Amino acid sequence: MQLARWCYAHRRPVVIVWIAAVVLAGVAVAIVGSDFTGNPEAPESESRDGFAVLEEHFDGLGAGPTGSIVFQADQGVTDPTVQAAMEELFAETDEIPYVDVTSPYSEEGFGQIAEQGELAGRVAFARVEVGEEVGFSESGEIGVEILDRAEEIESEIDGVRIEVGGEVLAGFEPPESELIGLAFAVVVLIVSFGSVLAMGLPIAVAVAGVGLGIMLTNLASNVMGMPDFALQIGAMIGLGVGIDYALFIVTRFREYLHTGHDPQVATMAAIDTAGRAVVFAGITVVVSLLGLLLIGLEFVAGLGVAAAITVAVTMVASTTLLPALLGFARLKVEVTRWRGLVAAGCISVALLGAGLGIPALLLGVPAALAVLVVGSFIPVLKREVPRRVPKPVRESGWYRWSHLIQRRPWPFAIGGTLLLLVLALPLLGIRLGFSDEGNYPEDSTTRQAYDLLSDGFGPGFNGPFVIVGEVDGPEGFATFQQVVEAVAADPGVASVTPAIPNDFDAPVAALARVVPTSAPQDEATEELINRLRDGVIPAVAGEGGPEVHVTGFVAVSVDFSDYLAGRSFLFFGVVLAMSFVLLMAVFRSLLVPLKAVVLNMLSIAGAYGIVVAVFQWGWLGDLTGIEPAPIEPFIPMMMFAIVFGLSMDYEVFLLSRIKEEYERTGDARNSVADGLAATARVISAAAAIMVVVFGSFLLEDGRIVKVFGAGLGMAVLLDATLVRMLLVPATMELLGERNWWIPGWIDRRLPALHVEGAPDHEAQLAEAAARVRADRGEESDDAREPVGVS
Repeated sequence: MQLARWCYAHRRPVVIVWIAAVVLAGVAVAIVGSDFTGNPEAPESESRDGFAVLEEHFDGLGAGPTGSIVFQADQGVTDPTVQAAMEELFAETDEIPYVDVTSPYSEEGFGQIAEQGELAGRVAFARVEVGEEVGFSESGEIGVEILDRAEEIESEIDGVRIEVGGEVLAGFEPPESELIGLAFAVVVLIVSFGSVLAMGLPIAVAVAGVGLGIMLTNLASNVMGMPDFALQIGAMIGLGVGIDYALFIVTRFREYLHTGHDPQVATMAAIDTAGRAVVFAGITVVVSLLGLLLIGLEFVAGLGVAAAITVAVTMVASTTLLPALLGFARLKVEVTRWRGLVAAGCISVALLGAGLGIPALLLGVPAALAVLVVGSFIPVLKREVPRRVPKPVRESGWYRWSHLIQRRPWPFAIGGTLLLLVLALPLLGIRLGFSDEGNYPEDSTTRQAYDLLSDGFGPGFNGPFVIVGEVDGPEGFATFQQVVEAVAADPGVASVTPAIPNDFDAPVAALARVVPTSAPQDEATEELINRLRDGVIPAVAGEGGPEVHVTGFVAVSVDFSDYLAGRSFLFFGVVLAMSFVLLMAVFRSLLVPLKAVVLNMLSIAGAYGIVVAVFQWGWLGDLTGIEPAPIEPFIPMMMFAIVFGLSMDYEVFLLSRIKEEYERTGDARNSVADGLAATARVISAAAAIMVVVFGSFLLEDGRIVKVFGAGLGMAVLLDATLVRMLLVPATMELLGERNWWIPGWIDRRLPALHVEGAPDHEAQLAEAAARVRADRGEESDDAREPVGVS
C-alpha cells in the first residue's frame, strides 16, 4: 500500500521519471545501437567440433553465417557483359570488412553454375560468408547494399535478374501487427469498462512498459547474444501482459470506488490486492523465462532474457506508473462523454489502418481530434454516456452458467478433457527443427533467391553442409578422400566437391562440401546427416583413421534440436514443480494446485497440437498461407514458460475470489459460482485482448513470430474458456470441500503468500481512509457515497 500511496501522492514526479527513462533509453539505443544475431550457436556436439577444425586449419572457411548472390541471365551467365558486371559486384562485396565472396567464375567456385536442366548455364550464385564480427543489423544492411547495386545492373543489362539469399543478409522489418492488437484492445476495454479514460490507462501503461522494455532489450543485445526476432516476441508478450496487468488493477480500483472509497484509498487498495497478484504473476513469468538460462545455450537464454526484460518492465509500470495516472484520473474514470467515445473509435480505426497498412484509415487520427474540438460546442457530444447498472452477482449469466456445469460436473469435466486431448493429438507427431528460407514471404528477395537456387541446382543447394577432419599426412588425406567417395555414393547426396586439404604438401586437415538431394528443413536431410555420422563415415574411416565431422548450419540445426529435446523435460519439470509449490503456498491447498497444474498442461498441450497441425502439417495452409515445416526447437519451451506464468494470473484472480467466498460462507458450491460470476467478465476481456494481440502477429512475415503468436493465442483462449469457465467449476464441484484440504505438516512448512491482499487488508484500508480524511481536515466528499457504476 505504501508504494501505491507514494506514487499517487507524487504522481507528477513519477510520470516525469517514466518519460525521462523512455527518452534516455531511446537516446542510448541511438548512440550504442543493437547487436542481434540471426543464427543459433552449436551446442557441445559434432558440428561444433567441426567448426573448431575449420577455424584452426581453414581460417574459419565454412564456419561463418553464409548468404548468396543468386543471378539468372537469359543470355547465359558467362556472357562477357554479364560476367563483367557480376564480377564487379562480387569484388565490391568482397571489399566489405569481414565479408568473403566466392565467385562462381573463380576456381574455388566449382559447381556454382547450373549445369543441368532448363536453367543450365543461365543460373549461378556467389557464396557470401559473413564473419562473426559483423552484427545482425549490419549484415542486413550489407544485404540491402548488394540489392541496391544489383538493381542498377538489372536496369543496365536486359535479361538479368539478381536476388540476395540467406537469412544473414535478409533485412529486418520492425513489427507493426501489435497496432492491430491495440486497436482491438481499445474496443474491448471500452465495452468492458464503459469508460474511455479507464480504457486509456491500461493501454498507456502497456505502451510505456513495452517501449522501455524494447529499448532495454536493444541495449542488452550488445551484452549477450539474442536472436533477431527477440524484439517482436518481447513486444508481443509485453503488450499482452501489460494491458492485462493494468486491466486487473483498474478493475479493482473501480470496485473500491463503487463501495464509496476515496480515489487515493481505492488506488492503495487496488495495488494491495490486484497489484499483489500482478507482481506474483509477473515474477512467475520472469523466473520461468530466466529458467532458460539453465539450458546452457546463449541463443535460447538471450530469447528468454529479452522476453523477461519486457515482462518485468511492464510489471513495474503497472505498480508504479499506473497508481500515478490514477492520481490524475481519480473519479473521471467513471465519466465518459459521447465525444470521447467517438474519438476513441476513430483512434481504434487509425491503429487498425496502421497495423494493416491501409493509409486511408489513418484519417482516424485527425477525425478524432476534430471530434474532440467540435464536440466541445455540440450539446449531444458533450453529454455523458449513460452508465450501465450491473446485475447482482447471483442474477448474472455467469452465475447461472456455473450452476449449470455444477449440476452435471462429470459430463462437462469428461467432455472438456476429451476435447483438449483431441486437440493435443498432433503433438505426438511433432518434429523439432529449423524452418528454411523457403518459408519467407514469396515476394521477398530471400525467398526468390531460395526458389531460384532450387530451380537451378536442386533443393539441397539451399542447405549444403561440410565434412571436415584432421588427417595425418598424405595417408590420412587418402583415407579422407575415400570417405568423400563413400559420402558421394549415398542416395541422399546430390553432389560432393573434391576433398580439399589445408596444405597440399603436408596436409593435416581436409574438407569437402556436400549438397543433399533434399531441402534443409526436410526430414530426409536430417536422416542423411545422422546416416553419414552413424554409418557411412565410420565404416570408411575406421577406428584408426581420421576423425571426420559433419558440420555446417544444417548440421547445427540438427544438433541444436537434439540438444534442446534432451533438456526440455527437465525444464518442464522445474516449471511445473515451481508452479505447484507457489500455488500451494497461496491457496493452502493440495488438490487445487495439483488440479491447476494438470489443467494448465492440458491447455498447453492443446495449443501445441494446434501449432503442429497448422505449422508442421500445413492444415489450413490455403487460408493462412503457411507452408509446412518443422517446429523450431526452442518454441515449446518458451511457450511453456510464458503460458504457465500467464495462467497463474487467471488462476489467482479466479481462485482467490472463490476461496474468499468459501471462507466467508463455508458454502463450497455457491462460492465457486460467486467467484466465477465476479471475475468472468474481467478474465474474458483480458483473455480476448491477449488472444488478439498474440493472434495479430500471424500477419507478420517471420514464421517464428507467427508460430509464437498462434501458439500463445490459442493457449490463452483454451485456458480462459475450456479451463477457467468449464473445467475449473466442474472439477471444484466434484472435489467439494476437499479443494481446500492440506496436510498440517505441509501447511506448517509452507511460507505464507498473500497475493490478494495482506491479512490485515481491511484494517490497513480503514487506517488509510482515516489518514486521507485527516490530511484534508474534513471528510472527503468522494468517500461519503458509493460512486455510480458505469
